[in-house]
Amino acid sequence: MLGMVAARQAVHDAGIKNLKSWRTGLISATTVGGMDRTENFMVDFLNDRSSGNLSDVVHHECGSTTELIANDLGIKDFISTINTACSSSVNSIILGARLIKQGYLDVVVAGGTDALTKFTLNGFNSLMILDKEPCRPFDATRNGLNLGEGAGFVVLVSARVLEQENVKSYAVVSGYANTNDAFHQTASSPEGRGSFMAMKDALEMAGLKTSDIDYINLHGTGTQNNDSSEGAAVQRLFGDRVPKVSSTKAFTGHTLGASGGIEAVFSVLAILHGWVYPNLRFKVQIAELSYTPQQTLEKGLAINHVLSNSFGFGGNCSSVIFSKV
Repeated sequence: MLGMVAARQAVHDAGIKNLKSWRTGLISATTVGGMDRTENFMVDFLNDRSSGNLSDVVHHECGSTTELIANDLGIKDFISTINTACSSSVNSIILGARLIKQGYLDVVVAGGTDALTKFTLNGFNSLMILDKEPCRPFDATRNGLNLGEGAGFVVLVSARVLEQENVKSYAVVSGYANTNDAFHQTASSPEGRGSFMAMKDALEMAGLKTSDIDYINLHGTGTQNNDSSEGAAVQRLFGDRVPKVSSTKAFTGHTLGASGGIEAVFSVLAILHGWVYPNLRFKVQIAELSYTPQQTLEKGLAINHVLSNSFGFGGNCSSVIFSKV
């Protein structure tokens, strides 16, 4: 339901008169699929193997949520699901952009959706990276992440669709990259080598210099490992000219596979309105870093290029750059 509502809003906002007149795809990211419903079934089933509502397990697999959203939108030309942990949604946007660039599709609805589950909560709790208090990304006193749930989608179109439909483009996907840190199943390398390569390669694809980036929407989970690793990678790449940076997960919680889609929307809105979002609850600078995240909401800025990071378990590191039209 979260994904359906977000995808409907994205398609409505895009203003394309008839999706069926174009080669249209849906690429949806998720990490738990319909597991939240499966858990309802398991409560009764574990007590009595003759009980439990089987309709609760029908949509357990990740791809099922994508099919439900595609059916709701009437999309049939191309449907795909991506699960690369917390980088899933950015990778769905990357794949969508590539399919349009190569001429396979005209329109792609790309993003992700994830609901909270007991499995997720217990999994992160077993890793001892959940903060029982509101999280503090990029703060020296950070103590873990907060889990959230949500959905975020963008509509990507070819130049031909833009012209013939006479719709307004908010921004362009100018650069992107997907790398692998290859360090540990659930941790990034201390120096953030995968994060560094993803940002560097995205910049090279976009033909931009580090000084061109006006704002970085950090992955910024609030865990000791992520913020130190990502922070080091940003410092290595941008040197003493780090742009405005912040993590919006202090507002949304970590929505896992949906986070890159939600933060893509935030990034595009930053360009559209000239916003830079505050890094909520930041107080103490990380000693190893020479910069601090944004602490207030700024408006009316000239935001031309936004870099959005999504780094996940399994070493999956993805960065995407949105640029002003």
